[in-house]
Amino acid sequence: MDKRRRTCQLDAIRGVFDRVDRPISPSECLSLARKEVSRLGIATVYRNVRRLVEEGWLRVVELPGGPDRYERAGKRHHHHFHCRVCDAVFDLESCPGDFRNLSPRGFRVEAHELILYGRCARCSSTADHHAVRA
Repeated sequence: MDKRRRTCQLDAIRGVFDRVDRPISPSECLSLARKEVSRLGIATVYRNVRRLVEEGWLRVVELPGGPDRYERAGKRHHHHFHCRVCDAVFDLESCPGDFRNLSPRGFRVEAHELILYGRCARCSSTADHHAVRA
């Protein structure tokens, strides 16, 4: 067990991941955690996020061409939706299935990640609203 002490900063960061049920970036975490600890800095967020990943409490969500996001570890297998407008990432609770038939002959699939790209519900409704006004 890690003997590093718990701090109000760590508690605020953990609280953010408990409340936000989607992968978030360290900067998003900072913005939300500052509501509890106003003097929190980005270096502290990165340090504590790294610690929580090492402890297995968080897991990394890698996005091609973008910064890593983080989410609570221990969720069942799922995929992600990345909004191209607001840059938020959301969990997709389903999986289309077995991808072994897509791999070349003789290859062995060990894992997969599916990321859908588009507009989240909020950004879609904003775009629809602006299109109606034009």
